[in-house]
Amino acid sequence: MSILQSAEGTEIRIRSAVPTFLVDDVGGTARWYDEHLGFRTLGHFPEGEPRAYASLQRGGAEIMLLRLAGYRKPDAPLRPEGLWDAYIRTDGVGTFYETVAGRDFIHSPLVKRPYGDWEFEIRDPNGYVLVFGGDAGL
Repeated sequence: MSILQSAEGTEIRIRSAVPTFLVDDVGGTARWYDEHLGFRTLGHFPEGEPRAYASLQRGGAEIMLLRLAGYRKPDAPLRPEGLWDAYIRTDGVGTFYETVAGRDFIHSPLVKRPYGDWEFEIRDPNGYVLVFGGDAGL
């Protein structure tokens, strides 16, 4: 039996990994991701505010938000290469960057890295840093 199969012979395939961010305001954060980055809320709980959970998606990327009342993300010491909470592989990253360039949430502008990817970083209202990277697509 391979580690890639169950005892019954069914193939086991991991499909994705989803970052989960602790936030004080799930509903407000979900609206920010929608308005600024084009993510859509796929599900949330409960129906009314304050929400305890939300799942956000844009294309193949998903982010989960969990409420922790009063939570503030601690500032972590930065390493020279940066500190990221999520890396999102993006087709047309240059075109996407053009839609957000000049906004106050841009943490690092679009640059070509030595390993060939074009990347830019944003910092969301809770302090999470997301990197969008891939081919420029300009």
